[in-house]
Amino acid sequence: MEKKEKLLTIGQFAALHGINKKTLMWYDEIGLFKPVSINPENGYRCYNYYQSPILETILLLRELDVSIKEIQNFMKHRSAGSLKNLLEDKIAELDLHITHLQAVRSTLCAHCQNMATLLSMNLSEISIVERKERCLATVGITQETSFEDSVEFITAELEKYHLGRLHDASYGSMIPVSSLLSGNYNDYVKLFIEIPHLTYQTGLYKTPKGKYLRAFHKGDWGKLPQRYEEIFAYAQTHNLKLYNYSYEMGINENVVDRIEDYIIQIEIPIDG
Repeated sequence: MEKKEKLLTIGQFAALHGINKKTLMWYDEIGLFKPVSINPENGYRCYNYYQSPILETILLLRELDVSIKEIQNFMKHRSAGSLKNLLEDKIAELDLHITHLQAVRSTLCAHCQNMATLLSMNLSEISIVERKERCLATVGITQETSFEDSVEFITAELEKYHLGRLHDASYGSMIPVSSLLSGNYNDYVKLFIEIPHLTYQTGLYKTPKGKYLRAFHKGDWGKLPQRYEEIFAYAQTHNLKLYNYSYEMGINENVVDRIEDYIIQIEIPIDG
């Protein structure tokens, strides 16, 4: 008990809490956290053990980016209820921040995977890959939908799911397999936005999980129909039944300037 009653110098108290003593001096000057006593002979600030929990609370709130003004207000009306409310607000903000960081990490991983694919890919290759179920935000389009309208549709979806920027998601277009088989190569019906870590909600579209046929197309979009003919010829040769949609997504748009160098990844679910 004597150790807890013993006074500590400002240097000792600062070291105990891993901060600079100038921080304690500033907290004293603005009336946020005052020493338990001041030596009348030399003016040195002194603290005791029982002040530690209070200082740690202040330091925690500062680490959570709570403003000095908010902390001062809390200190004037300090109670279990007010601290609980303040911490609940900060926990909610942290959860949003963590979700954002997870989404950014997933996007970075996707970009990294795309770059790895670019460095080792064979553009002529058609392969079978396994895909997990994904949740997509989609917007309907027709052949008459203008580019300006498409941008507005995507912007509205980004706002709906609280995405500030396109880099927080992957995006592309969807065309029905039935349209492709009928030779309607421009019958795009949806734009999709894949939002990492987004759990299913009403209004979202779920992609089928399982095997997909994957191919790539480089350059002139006008030659995409020829690539699709190659894909369906491959499927027929290997007795593969394709269904649902073809999901098209650019994978190198952040490292090229010319449309001739643009690479589209094409993925189509395999039935069975």
